[in-house]
Amino acid sequence: MAAAGSDLTRRDRERDAIARALKIARRVAMREDVAVRDRIDQFEPKPRYAKAKRHLCIAKDAWRKVKSAGIKPRWVFAHPDLLKAMPDASLHYRGIALLSRKRVGEIAGSVDTWERSPDRARVSEDKALKVCRLYNAVISAILLDSTQWTLDDSYRHILATIGITEDGAMRNIIGQEAEQAIKDRLLDWAREQGLLASAASAPSSEWNLKGGVRMRFGTEPDIAFERNGKLAALIEIKGGKDPAGALERLGAVKKTFDEAPVDCKNFLVAGVVTSTMRSRLKEMQYEGDFDIERLLHDDDAWVEFLNEIFHHALRLTKETVTEP
Repeated sequence: MAAAGSDLTRRDRERDAIARALKIARRVAMREDVAVRDRIDQFEPKPRYAKAKRHLCIAKDAWRKVKSAGIKPRWVFAHPDLLKAMPDASLHYRGIALLSRKRVGEIAGSVDTWERSPDRARVSEDKALKVCRLYNAVISAILLDSTQWTLDDSYRHILATIGITEDGAMRNIIGQEAEQAIKDRLLDWAREQGLLASAASAPSSEWNLKGGVRMRFGTEPDIAFERNGKLAALIEIKGGKDPAGALERLGAVKKTFDEAPVDCKNFLVAGVVTSTMRSRLKEMQYEGDFDIERLLHDDDAWVEFLNEIFHHALRLTKETVTEP
């Protein structure tokens, strides 16, 4: 069984590294952070911080550090009035605070629409205040932790956050593309081996295989094999490579596995399996897991996968599969 998270080939790693680097470089080159910063600087009327510092979770010593350096508070600390008028200013303050959009969503509420489609965003007073308090509390802690903080440090934080955000997005995009690639390759192989008995008229995501098995592509599970109307085997595909979201993806996998019949053969194809995820997988009813990149780029891993599904689980091939 090829465990998910196995080492990729050097070529795979280089291809992945280049794709991510180019995406991040292009995003940084757009200079969105500079454009947002200029709009914050020109924002009118001037946001009032003086009497609301405590209410906005701005630490006194952090405020003093900014003021003593001759820096406008709006360049560092978030204000509800500013965020309501300029939702995409969230990128600026979230960047200084080194917070991911996911973390902000978990603590104060989603800012995805604010930053991606600010013209469509509707920012309530309550949510703007919650987000501001989060940003300012973290920013204050960062300022107080540094004895030589400068405004340039904050701008570096923004660029770092953009890089981290784009890297995470790239992981998800690659995962989604890899998921579809697995389905396409599986269907092509079944067709080449003459395993397709007939294609269902509707929906087009279902096919009848020889041996009375019906193969269905969908969600929860991503790939299902039914025999006599009963689920015989399933494959959950979680192509995301971001370790931070591994346990969340595992929760969806567990839900699918738990809902399957007790005699169903459950398989996982994953972009990453952390050590914690691995220990929890062992407690579930499943046959094994496969690394998504290896399945796409390693013929031996693909052959092993085919044997587990079509020979051992479904018994659709009399002999073990030897060719990809």
